[in-house]
Amino acid sequence: MPTNNQPRFTRRAALGGAGAAVAAASAAGAGYWAGRPAPAQAADDSHAFYGEHQSGIETPAQDRMHFVALNVKVETAEELKELFQEWSEAAAILMAGHELGDATNYETPPDDTGEAMDLSAAHLTLTFGLGRSLFVDGNGKDRFGFAHQLPEALVEVPKMRGDALEENRSGGDLCIQACADDPQVAVHAIRNLVRIASGRAVVAWSQLGFGRTSSTSTTQKTPRNLFGFKDGTNSLKTENADLLAQHVWTSTENSKGNPNWMNGGSYLATRRIRMLIEPWDRAPLREQEDIIGRTKREGAPLSGGGEFDAPDFSMKGRGGPIIPHNSHLYLMHPDQNNGVQMLRRGFNYTDGTDGLGHLDAGLFFIAFVCDPRTHFIPMLRTMTSSDALSEYLKHNGSALFAVPPGIRDENDFIASGLFE
Repeated sequence: MPTNNQPRFTRRAALGGAGAAVAAASAAGAGYWAGRPAPAQAADDSHAFYGEHQSGIETPAQDRMHFVALNVKVETAEELKELFQEWSEAAAILMAGHELGDATNYETPPDDTGEAMDLSAAHLTLTFGLGRSLFVDGNGKDRFGFAHQLPEALVEVPKMRGDALEENRSGGDLCIQACADDPQVAVHAIRNLVRIASGRAVVAWSQLGFGRTSSTSTTQKTPRNLFGFKDGTNSLKTENADLLAQHVWTSTENSKGNPNWMNGGSYLATRRIRMLIEPWDRAPLREQEDIIGRTKREGAPLSGGGEFDAPDFSMKGRGGPIIPHNSHLYLMHPDQNNGVQMLRRGFNYTDGTDGLGHLDAGLFFIAFVCDPRTHFIPMLRTMTSSDALSEYLKHNGSALFAVPPGIRDENDFIASGLFE
């Protein structure tokens, strides 16, 4: 740690403007950054780290993502608590658009890796989640004395029809989702948080994403996935506070067996879904639209109207319903799923080729729900077993994490209620 008197927070002070000042941990605390000078005001293009809910859920979706799952190596709850405290303090600094500490002491490694120097905050958001394996291991052993606090909804996602899940793309004790307008800002945040965890947690797997595949605000246009169709038209939006309370934020009313420490949190479900690009590109347009249930150009239901008009599933076509009942639109619509909805926040990805000359590309699906048992798993089961789209998809990664509520202020930290 630096011992000179240079201010710890030096990056982008000139970007100060509107936004609350981000405070370092008080000297009374035992945090990683304790006793260091507070940074300048948050950058204009920043989101607040502190709040009722974690950032990166209802926040307007950015266009770049770096997602990482980690496995914990510490053995005591106190060590885990210290890691969460250090991450919380660092995350507040990173999201405000500041450098992590001193870069002027030539006798020690810089506190910040430096690749985001001179870049803006880029609307960075950081979201932290806890996996089932953090509470109990594969044999059911209580790892940190938290087994009695394991949320009933944090289940093992059952194997689905057609799954080709890879161990090195699935599961994890912890996760961090970094989203930003600039990919380097997102990567920088993950790199530095992983660095802080050195010796205490190691990366299990990670995924880069480009191009959001859903909108989380009515002010955003609906994006397109790699099949060329608009994606996430019916995703929940931040302006729908009542629906978010009903379907996204956890409570004892909408999630059976919800522990107090998770009230106001959510559950983050991920699926790495490879899209079979080459066969899809050879399919006729009519077949593509019948599979999706929407027009390719406008994104409107095949029953007519505009993108956001309600589909008419009773309308007849030449050979049956004009919107086929095995189409993605029909099967994923709330009318066929007991009215449940999800807040989707996925991203396109490309990871080279599969070694056989085919693109390894697709969708890194992310959804936030109040209870995966009622809002995610049933829809996933329907999709993998009945959706015509599944012919062109291969699920090779899967994970589920409990996302605790927001961090209240600089004296609070990630999942603090778990330790009370």
